[in-house]
Amino acid sequence: MPTKGRYKTKYAGVYYIEGQGAQGPEKIYYIMYRRNGKLIEEKAGRQYQDDMTPARAAGIRAKRIEGEELPNIERREAERVATEAAKGRWTIGRLWKEYKAQKSDSKSLRIDKIRFEMYLENYFGSKEPQEIIQLDVDRLRINLLKKLSPQSVKHILALLRRIVNFGVQKQLCQNLSFKIQLPEVHNNKTEDLAQDQLQKLIIAIDKSEDLVAANMMRIALFTGMRRGEMFKLEWDDIDFHNGFISLRDPKGKEPQKIPLNDSARSVFEIMPRHKSGFVFTMNNGEQFKTDLRRRLNRIRDAAGIPKNFRALHGLRHVYASMIASSGQVDMYTLQKLLTHKSPQMTQRYAHLRDETLKRASNFAGELIKNAIKKADILNINSKK
Repeated sequence: MPTKGRYKTKYAGVYYIEGQGAQGPEKIYYIMYRRNGKLIEEKAGRQYQDDMTPARAAGIRAKRIEGEELPNIERREAERVATEAAKGRWTIGRLWKEYKAQKSDSKSLRIDKIRFEMYLENYFGSKEPQEIIQLDVDRLRINLLKKLSPQSVKHILALLRRIVNFGVQKQLCQNLSFKIQLPEVHNNKTEDLAQDQLQKLIIAIDKSEDLVAANMMRIALFTGMRRGEMFKLEWDDIDFHNGFISLRDPKGKEPQKIPLNDSARSVFEIMPRHKSGFVFTMNNGEQFKTDLRRRLNRIRDAAGIPKNFRALHGLRHVYASMIASSGQVDMYTLQKLLTHKSPQMTQRYAHLRDETLKRASNFAGELIKNAIKKADILNINSKK
């Protein structure tokens, strides 16, 4: 504490000493006051660096005397304690960092990062799960629905739920005291193609010079594989001998196998193999790291298919619709072929199967009617 070169100001308990700052000589202001009977002398701030004046220093002194502000030493101790306490707090922000660190880099993780930073961090980043109340989440959901689609809001809130569940699973935090209510989404869109549209698309695929895009469309149509599953597919995953395809990290997370049918086999057998081991690769033979939507859409557009038809996912729907419409495959088997984790997703195709069954039933009814008519005619003739 300075004892020499003190200069009084017109404010009681405020003095300064002369020091050297970045801009040259400057005044360094100090305040003196008593707290709990103890005399305290502490620095209020520097003239230029802190924009300190005698009046501001006097204001600080008054707040310290009234107890509105802590003395510097007590404030620093409080900050130290708070920092130490924060190290042991598993806030949503801290849980997210740990969650992200334990996930491999992927497109979905990058999208989740955007969702967290844009919509969750400001609301819940500094809170532990047990500090969050249902009203907080309800308000966030209501506000987001004013500017985003129900599906987008569902993804955001589902991310919050996953982060908390991750923390609970790792025994880092307590669970929420309530269940997060997700918005209802009615967008189970089932894309399909009429017979003539499908024929035109097959012709466009056969004519395409982009063999990678064309073959991906063929495999989507023949197997119903998802885009991400095709991107990750390696030649070692295709069991030509036993007739199965192993899916790497499928959407349902559990290991899955789907049959290798003859149509898909014929496509794989003529495809070139690259050193990378991946079945579908970029021009340099490496795994796909970017979307090839433009390349796929060129083939779609060449066939005159509507632009809202998704080239790969739409063909997955076509694959499922054709199977369901055949009436020869039950919904459980279709669920397994599509690797749906629950039957709810597969149920969107149930009406196609029902229509086929109705047609079959009506056909049976017509056969019976014809049989009855013939019996009546024979009966009439026998009575003559």
